[in-house]
Amino acid sequence: MIIVYGLKHTLAPRKQQIMQAIYDCLNMQLDIPPRKHTLRFIGLEREDFFCPEGRTDDFIVVEINLMQGRSEDTKKRLIKMLFCELEQRADINAIDVEITIKEQPPHCWGFRGMTGDEANDLAYSIYR
Repeated sequence: MIIVYGLKHTLAPRKQQIMQAIYDCLNMQLDIPPRKHTLRFIGLEREDFFCPEGRTDDFIVVEINLMQGRSEDTKKRLIKMLFCELEQRADINAIDVEITIKEQPPHCWGFRGMTGDEANDLAYSIYR
């Protein structure tokens, strides 16, 4: 599950570019096939989204949920690539992007009627 938060009026016209940047980065850095994660956009009104000082209306928060197992270097490369791709594809400056990777052990995931630690048919490795 990936969640992107931002101001509704600036997030809405960029959804497609943001989605494609995220999916491409997950594919290139984590070898996750495109569209294998759910992506949700939450566009908020100004009174419901308080940005850190010094940010513009373009400010977004990207929350990425992953199964534990990737190396620190792999996650850092993903974050840095996301900053670059979001700037190039969606015209969102890195100062206006906050990224959080949340990890849970595979047994805490459930999909296709099984837990993540039971899935032995993933097209990618969580240990990179």
